[in-house]
Amino acid sequence: MWNGGEVSVVLMTYAERDSIRDVITGFFDTGLVDEVLVVDNNAEPGTAEQVAKTRARLVHEPQQGYGHATRRGLLEARGELIVLAEPDGTFLPQDILKLLVYSTECEAVFGTRTTRELIWDGANMARFLRWGNWAVAKLIEFLFNTSHLSDVGCTYRLLRRETARRVAGEMSVGGSHAGVEIMLLTILSGARFVEVPVNYLPRVGVSSVTGSQLKAVLVGLRMIQLVLRFRRASPRRRERPAPFAQTHYSQAREIRERLPL
Repeated sequence: MWNGGEVSVVLMTYAERDSIRDVITGFFDTGLVDEVLVVDNNAEPGTAEQVAKTRARLVHEPQQGYGHATRRGLLEARGELIVLAEPDGTFLPQDILKLLVYSTECEAVFGTRTTRELIWDGANMARFLRWGNWAVAKLIEFLFNTSHLSDVGCTYRLLRRETARRVAGEMSVGGSHAGVEIMLLTILSGARFVEVPVNYLPRVGVSSVTGSQLKAVLVGLRMIQLVLRFRRASPRRRERPAPFAQTHYSQAREIRERLPL
């Protein structure tokens, strides 16, 4: 619980059989998490058995892709505060406190992995990935006149349930660049948001995306393309509207429907 509201952690899993059990246990051990929801996105054999050894709830999302799994998690989670994370050991469960602290003032809290002092030895955040994420984040910050942003690929983020449901209802990207769409939809919704630095650790196993530089480049290009399409279809954000304004969610829906994704 946090300030009387239940906290859910959503873990989207595909190739994290060897780490997911410890990650689930770590989040429950913080004493802040009421529910861990695992979205099985056609995960490798043995993953469900590891989850069954914990208190986590398991749901299956048959549509392959990070975006499809994330959307399912945002819709299924029961908590008032919904935290997205990775089950691969790259994030510290204790860092959830950083996100929760700002949840009383903001509808969304984005983590950033680009703070040099918090990148652990062996973490998959070489210069190319670090500066690539920073560059796309700054592109969004400039084009949409937002608060400070420095990372677009960090899964560790918090959304209040109302914001999570509405953003999930607008999502159309099913692939690995869905995190950028979530960020853009949050910005266009008028929700208050802030970015906070989180620790970034070495991954258990090999990522299906950032484990290959070529795949990482292609995902990055798709992110930039998505940002530019959103910008062309929307007015520049000049003033922060009231949080949860339904008119801005309607605007985001109209913009998404015009995008040739």
